[in-house]
Amino acid sequence: MALEPPSLGSRLAAWLPFVLSAALAALGIRIALREPWLAIALAFVVATLMLPGLRERRRIRRVLQSGDIRSVLSAWTESFTRVPHPETLGPLITATAFASCGWIEQARTSLSRASRGPVWDAAIEHRLIVETLLDCFEGERIAAIEKAERLAALPLPVTGPFLRARIRTLRAAMGALARAFARMPRRGDRSLLEQAAGSNPLIHWPMRYAASIIAIDEGDVARARRLIADAPAWPTESAFHAFHAELATIVGLPMPASVEPEPMT
Repeated sequence: MALEPPSLGSRLAAWLPFVLSAALAALGIRIALREPWLAIALAFVVATLMLPGLRERRRIRRVLQSGDIRSVLSAWTESFTRVPHPETLGPLITATAFASCGWIEQARTSLSRASRGPVWDAAIEHRLIVETLLDCFEGERIAAIEKAERLAALPLPVTGPFLRARIRTLRAAMGALARAFARMPRRGDRSLLEQAAGSNPLIHWPMRYAASIIAIDEGDVARARRLIADAPAWPTESAFHAFHAELATIVGLPMPASVEPEPMT
């Protein structure tokens, strides 16, 4: 079925934040040139207003990169109550959290609990990301590559240029991750994975482990060691526990501590 072209209104709405931000930047430059002290005062006010949000984003980033699935789910608990179509999106978001921490069985269980229907079909991009991760961790390397290719072929949503660029980067990184686990990397995949690990805290560790695999295959053991040296101690339920132990042996890192949390479903 052919997709209908986006309406003029939707295109304008997507570009409006970009245009406004550019206009504000130009206004700030003019003020700085004519009234530097006023510009400094305005910059101070803006920084003060933005500081709480920046602190909160930093806190969330630390939680997402901690590897502690309970902390990740706890950080999202309030959001679950406000998400539209919670019968579908709630389990899908939970599955994403589990997959990002290597909890394969729990992620599959969460996916199975999601209600099917129009919302499930519309969430194809989100689902392909989760399923690509899980296929990689389960050893279904070719299936992971196929799903990553399906993800890359999806039409881009109607949104602003910055968000579209982030979506393109994430899709490309999922392809690089699938190829890394299949030991079929392309030129530039490692840098793409490292870029995605730095920009998207939720998939930070899957991307770092994939980049370390490529680094080892390229003979850059020192880089592989740096990529995983500060990894958290993964519980045995996480696929990352075994991944890290294997890679640590190759790159000469101490064996990670064993964490035994209470069972989760």
